[in-house]
Amino acid sequence: MDEEIYPYISSPEKLAGLYRKTLFIVVLSQIFGGAGLAAGITVGALLALDMLGTDAYSGVPVALFTLGSAGSALVVGRLSQKFGRRSGLATGFITGGLGAIGVILAAITSNVPLLFASFFIYGAGTATNLQARYAGTDLANSKQRATAVSIALVSTTLGAVAGPNLVGVMGDFATSMGIPPLAGPFILASAAFITAGLILLAFLRPDPFLIAKKLEEWNRRNTSDISETSSLQTSNKGVVIGATVMILTQVVMVAIMTMTPIHMGHHGHGLRQVGLVIGIHVGAMYLPSLVTGMLVDRVGRTAMAVVAGATLLLSGLVAAFAPPGSLIGIIIALALLGLGWNLGLISGTATIIDSTTPSTRAKTQGSVDVLIALSGASGGALSGMVVANSSYATLSLAGGFLALLLVPVVIWSRKIAK
Repeated sequence: MDEEIYPYISSPEKLAGLYRKTLFIVVLSQIFGGAGLAAGITVGALLALDMLGTDAYSGVPVALFTLGSAGSALVVGRLSQKFGRRSGLATGFITGGLGAIGVILAAITSNVPLLFASFFIYGAGTATNLQARYAGTDLANSKQRATAVSIALVSTTLGAVAGPNLVGVMGDFATSMGIPPLAGPFILASAAFITAGLILLAFLRPDPFLIAKKLEEWNRRNTSDISETSSLQTSNKGVVIGATVMILTQVVMVAIMTMTPIHMGHHGHGLRQVGLVIGIHVGAMYLPSLVTGMLVDRVGRTAMAVVAGATLLLSGLVAAFAPPGSLIGIIIALALLGLGWNLGLISGTATIIDSTTPSTRAKTQGSVDVLIALSGASGGALSGMVVANSSYATLSLAGGFLALLLVPVVIWSRKIAK
């Protein structure tokens, strides 16, 4: 074991080089992973509406693939803890790709049970795409962590923005093959997720998480100096704070985002306009990451969590009061929704990393992402029922005001710090 990590102990330059290489591989895989996750959030609800014929259950696909991502987050986290990021992330992405293939088959055969089961499996890709943000932080120091998370997230932007804007193209491609057009984006998703998994499987060597664990063990055995690695203790309160920030932002984002395509469809907007709005939304989720990461590292985790809550509140207000036929109003609301999610995710993720050590980090991260996914599943499932029994405006207002709960979380965290 010591022979394997000795080059990184004796040469900080080699350790820095491995950190840069890891980020590059993560970036490459995330480009494809982003394209894979975009399909579900863009046309998942529309596909369910087409097959079921009612709005009341149109949020179920998003709820199912989010619920599937919960179970997958736990599995990927445990696999990563034991075998490393390479094994955990590759398994998750490839499983998500198989789920996307199942969605295509369900659409072809009009098989609703298969559709729901496949959405559940497809969630593995969504969970893995989110957990990949941790891989770049394994070898980062405390002043690099949020920035490392942001690099992983921003690399998702290319695929995540391109995916929704290819809805029309993939729909036409699917039609030419005798496949329902709403299943077209899942052709792209299956290829993208599987490619992301193969990239990690082939190139994420040596595994950054395994190296980080061994470095921590070596430091504990061979030095009495207080270092960043050996002195860091797991903080359960820090984990709770980071998880709460991410859970609240996830609930609000998923609930409003899930019903936006349905809302648009009822007010005369076509599939390409839906793709444009979701593309901008997903871009706002990931594109600001580099700036967000630097702000979180420099300004602080708690301050940026408050900004996340304020941004999500503004998004809910715009979504509720913008004229339903106004494409510009919907674009602004969904862009703010994505930005608020971005701010909450990066500040919460950095808090989790700060509060854990390599000996427990991946397992803890997986467990936290389970809660995030379950909260998203709840938001997705309830959103359709809220809109069916009330209105999209009510849903948007409720989501915006729910985000204000981030403020007492921040106050609590400051009391803990004192």
